[in-house]
Amino acid sequence: MKKIMQDDDLEYAMGNLLRLGVVISSIIVFIGGIIFLYKHGTHIPEYHIFKGNESMFNSLPKIFIGLKSFKGQAIIQLGIIVLILTPIARIIFSFIGFLFEKDLLYMLLTLIVLAIISFSLLAGTKIV
Repeated sequence: MKKIMQDDDLEYAMGNLLRLGVVISSIIVFIGGIIFLYKHGTHIPEYHIFKGNESMFNSLPKIFIGLKSFKGQAIIQLGIIVLILTPIARIIFSFIGFLFEKDLLYMLLTLIVLAIISFSLLAGTKIV
């Protein structure tokens, strides 16, 4: 019986997924950097005075609020989030590939890896 998807096809698709995620993330960060420099590039820093600023974009809702107002820092943060989510998308894609192959052992291992990564990402963060 012929497989729907060969192993080489799955590896090629996952490689393309990772490349696409990195390229999209880079483009988003670049656009955010250009916008940030356009809006704040002429500000002269005052190095003799230290002002510790709390990050305005330290949670997802704050990032999305910043995106609505077209802030460069929020767009850069979105690019970083896309970069972080790229390997997670690869793990999900692997699970779907193993599902089509009906490989229960690798499906279970992929779910365990996904659970560990999800827990480690969400455990120390404040979502709201």
